[in-house]
Amino acid sequence: MTAPEHLALITHRPDGVAVGFQQVDATRPHISVLDAGPVRGDGIFETFSVANGNPQALERHLERFVASARALDLPEPSLAVWRDAIFAVSAHFADVDEAWLKTALTRGVEAGPSASGSAPEGTAPTGWVYATESPDFTAARTVGVRVVALDRGLRSDIAQSSPWLLAGAKTLSYAVNRAAQREAARRGADDVVFVSSDGLLLEGPTSTLIVRQGQRLITPPPSLGILAGTTQADLFEAAPLWGLTPAIEPMRASELASADAAWLVSSVRHAAPIRAVDGAPLTVDAELSERMNAFLRGRRA
Repeated sequence: MTAPEHLALITHRPDGVAVGFQQVDATRPHISVLDAGPVRGDGIFETFSVANGNPQALERHLERFVASARALDLPEPSLAVWRDAIFAVSAHFADVDEAWLKTALTRGVEAGPSASGSAPEGTAPTGWVYATESPDFTAARTVGVRVVALDRGLRSDIAQSSPWLLAGAKTLSYAVNRAAQREAARRGADDVVFVSSDGLLLEGPTSTLIVRQGQRLITPPPSLGILAGTTQADLFEAAPLWGLTPAIEPMRASELASADAAWLVSSVRHAAPIRAVDGAPLTVDAELSERMNAFLRGRRA
């Protein structure tokens, strides 16, 4: 049986201001083949978890959505319109324990090269909100995932030295992330932890890394050119309830293999304990994993 899908298109004025939305048939085509999103990856997105119709961590996601738009010089999202569309689409999943929702904003349909030969000009932005039921992540949340450490090929100061590379923005340009996950599969693993060329732990292709060392939960800082994690931020707020001290600080690659436990956390899969690194077993903290996932499933907007 095919999972239900729901879609809302955001209406933009030519100046980029969002003025409303319309719910449409999600099974019909709506995006132009000339749109800068699918053609060039020139756009941004966010992915939310939806629990019984409730979009989780809504404001954290919208804050990051706006930050990504600024990084790409896109029109700033009109959040009132986006919120209304998100709630309207989410409402279709009130009887579903776990669904996922994506917001996307692109530069719009390209009008062709400019007279100066510079980047193609565009029209009004394209935006949409899409949602469907989530797959079953029970195994990833309990048994855990095997990861390989892959060199991202960039130094840890990339955000400061080369801001045009858009490190830390959640863009539609995900070909490299997908290629990394295919490489992990070729090596007999489930996922990836990226490492900077100067040896610092970064993040997963679609997730944030959290490491437990004793009673400390540690995650790498966004200043290393990684995405600020919404799920990680929620877990760090809850950490004191579990007798743990959260910390945001750089870690060397060797610290993952020697950790007491580690997780890749994300909005939809939630907390997936890492059970092996480059083939070497890593202890799974089953009790803390269950606490994390129970907390994440119970979040509100």
